Amino acid sequence: MADDSAEDPRSWDVATRLVRGGLMRSEIGETAEALYLTQSFVYDTAEAADARFAGQDPGFIYSRYGNPTVAMFENRLALLEGAEACRGTASGMAAVHLAVTGLLRAGDHVVAGKALFGSCRWILNNWAPRFGIEATFVDGPDLDAWRKAVRPNTKLFFLETPANPLLEMCDIAAISAIAREIGAKVVVDNVFATPIYQKPLQLGADIVVYSATKHIDGQGRVMGGAVLGSQALVDEAYRDFIRHTGPSMSPFNAWVLLKGLETLDLRVRRQSETAAALADRIAAHAKVKTVRYPGRTDHPQHELAKRQMTGGGSLIAFDLGTQAAAFRFLNRLQLVDISNNLGDAKTMATHPSTTTHRAMTEEQRLEIGLTAGWVRLSVGLEGVGDLGRDIDRALDAA
Repeated sequence: MADDSAEDPRSWDVATRLVRGGLMRSEIGETAEALYLTQSFVYDTAEAADARFAGQDPGFIYSRYGNPTVAMFENRLALLEGAEACRGTASGMAAVHLAVTGLLRAGDHVVAGKALFGSCRWILNNWAPRFGIEATFVDGPDLDAWRKAVRPNTKLFFLETPANPLLEMCDIAAISAIAREIGAKVVVDNVFATPIYQKPLQLGADIVVYSATKHIDGQGRVMGGAVLGSQALVDEAYRDFIRHTGPSMSPFNAWVLLKGLETLDLRVRRQSETAAALADRIAAHAKVKTVRYPGRTDHPQHELAKRQMTGGGSLIAFDLGTQAAAFRFLNRLQLVDISNNLGDAKTMATHPSTTTHRAMTEEQRLEIGLTAGWVRLSVGLEGVGDLGRDIDRALDAA
């Protein structure tokens, strides 16, 4: 007789999904998730191995294809995202590369927002053309620009929102509607918003990608990435790609990321509360020309941010006018670290023009408004008073 009282994980609150989702205990009954540090698996019989490789038995074959610890991470993140399927990768850029190139063939065309992380721009500018794939870059908030860039062979729209590093917003629902009209797929890099504050799949995107290195780990320990979407699309576009090219996630990293997911909601909400307070404080300083934070009314796409996101996030960008002023600010910091990472428990500041977006040409940086005076701040879990005092002191020096 069926148990009508059985729990449906899809009905759980976010906090419960992040702690209990995808849990797969062994016969030992461990409390924490098991760490399966194994390359391969054994079979009771030759017939069992045959059935496994034929796809008739859903068990594991080889850790490049799939691993129990990695599967727990994938299932938990899919439950949080509201996706049917998730595949973990070795890094965020492995996820972006997989997500984009798995959907494309020679002769295809991509439309992408100009405001991208430097390595994402490099893949579309420098790598994809080697395989006969062309890309057109558009002003992300301009919906007419997306429409005008479409060609008969356009197969993919790719965007970051909020975008790295100046937090530009793109309208996921509207851009996805344009893509559906022409039969193109939409891939959204959701790393800045996190799955806590934005759900691209619910807004019409086909695929969402993450650098799990950022907020999902959130404590500077390991690297990882993820690609999420419908089961059919993930199987069709990525299953064989993953099996044969090997961008697989380490089981150890997956275990660390599982533990990171347990506190993701708590961390992101606390970081965002602090970021909102610091954004106002930075904006009030005389040395600051411009501040970008989605939660502030002076953000150019604030109304979109209110519709599309449920929180402002943990990233702030601000312009000090010149590289010299930005460097003076960075060098005066005592508590905040200078680092190119983000989403960490420790607050980090970076100069994008000379670090994360250095691979872009100066012309490309200027296209997205990234001049040498901009600083990107990733807000951590320290006390807001301590951070404010450190930032004030550094701004005075700038």
